[in-house]
Formats: sequence, C-alpha cells, structure tokens
Amino acid sequence: MSDEVVLVDVADGVMTITLNRPKAKNAVNRAVAEGVAAAIDQLEADDAIRAAVITGAGGTFCSGMDLKAFVTGELPIVEGRGFAGVCDYRVKKPLIGAIEGYALAGGFELAISCDLIVAAEDAKFGIPEVKRGLAAAGGGLIKLPKQIPSRIAKELALTGEFISSARAYELGLINQVAAPGSALEAARAMAATIAANGPLAVSLSKEVLDHAQDWKNDEMYPKQQDIIEPIFTSEDAIEGAMAFAEKRAPNWKGK
Repeated sequence: MSDEVVLVDVADGVMTITLNRPKAKNAVNRAVAEGVAAAIDQLEADDAIRAAVITGAGGTFCSGMDLKAFVTGELPIVEGRGFAGVCDYRVKKPLIGAIEGYALAGGFELAISCDLIVAAEDAKFGIPEVKRGLAAAGGGLIKLPKQIPSRIAKELALTGEFISSARAYELGLINQVAAPGSALEAARAMAATIAANGPLAVSLSKEVLDHAQDWKNDEMYPKQQDIIEPIFTSEDAIEGAMAFAEKRAPNWKGK
C-alpha cells in the first residue's frame, strides 16, 4: 500500500478515490482533506472522467476527524471545500460513496455528501460527536434532516448512537446494500452505468437535483428550464436519438 494518504485511480471513465490511512481508520487530517480536494479538481477538469467513487482502505470507510491532529490545532478542512476537502462543495459530477466498516462522525458526513451510497451489510453509520463534547458541524446537522426524517436525524445527532446498513437503507439514506467486502465493486458498477450515459445530460440533471429542494413551487420550473435547456439542443441529444434508431452505443461528445 502506498504511503500517500489519498490514492486516485481512473479506469473506463470512473475515478476511484481511496482514503489511505488504514492504521488510523482513515481519520481525516489536513493532508487527507487536501488530497480529496485535489482529486475532485482532477475529476472536474477531465472530460473523460464521468463519475467518481470514494472509499476507504483497510476495510473501513472513515472514522471522522483525526482527533490527535485536532488537539494540536490542525483542522481537516480546505477553504471553500469544507471538511475532508469536499463536504461544503457541490461536486459537478456524480460522486458515489462505497462504505465498508464504519462511516462515523466526519466519515458519516463525508458519506452523506456523496450523491449515492453503496454500503456493505455490516457497515455502521453515526454522528457520535456529542459523546466527545463536539457537534457534527461538517454537514451532519444540516444535510441529514434533508435526507431522512427530521426526528430520526435528531435522534442520531443527540444520542450519538450508530445505525446499521439495513436501517440506513430503510430510511432511504443509502441506495444499495452489498455483501461484506464488495461495496467498492458494486459502487463501481453503479458508476459505470452513469458513465455510459450522456455526460451533459447527467451533469445538468444532477445540478437541478442538487438545488430542487431549495426552490419554491412558483420558481422551480423556470429555474429548471434555465439549467437543462442546453440539453435539448445539444449534439448529444441528436446522437442519442440516432444511436437508438441505429441500435448502437452512443458516441457522446459532452456538448
């Protein structure tokens, strides 16, 4: 295993970002946050990369903030990106969390900052910051009530207790439960399905979805139209229709 704290691999249009501090349960320090932010920059700059998966080395996803670094004054944030270099940032391409083991505290907040989540059957989720006299300020307190019922979000935040993958799936917090050890494989398969679609359509559809909850009823259709209008006059739209008629795979240009 490399000494780098964040590993990046790209294959078949899918980037895999791996938190690589297994001895520290992939706790996030400043170097990890900067590594993730750099990977996201690469993801967004390279048109050949259509989606990304983020996971953790050593059988666990992320145990949260590196408390040893925290007590020395080191903060695991990147300006404009937030905790872990991504929690306060809208990634323009789909990001999928592949969860094995534990996604706790900041690790949980990193997971719910992803667009989609695949988790192993034996994975555990939680924001136990209150047990350490802290608060889930990396997004747990503000994102979670938008993703699951508010009373359940309050229960998790105020008790600090964990939930299982089965419970997370029941709540709609995760998309898929995989056999232990296969979350990354399942997440990559999901990413490959996304990568096969029209990149402009995926990107602009994601943009609408990211903002839709915050739009008022009388403004949502005009705002949606402003974003997605380029799709319907794009070269990809014509190519998609032609490929369907000709019974072949489309040749996307992303424009």
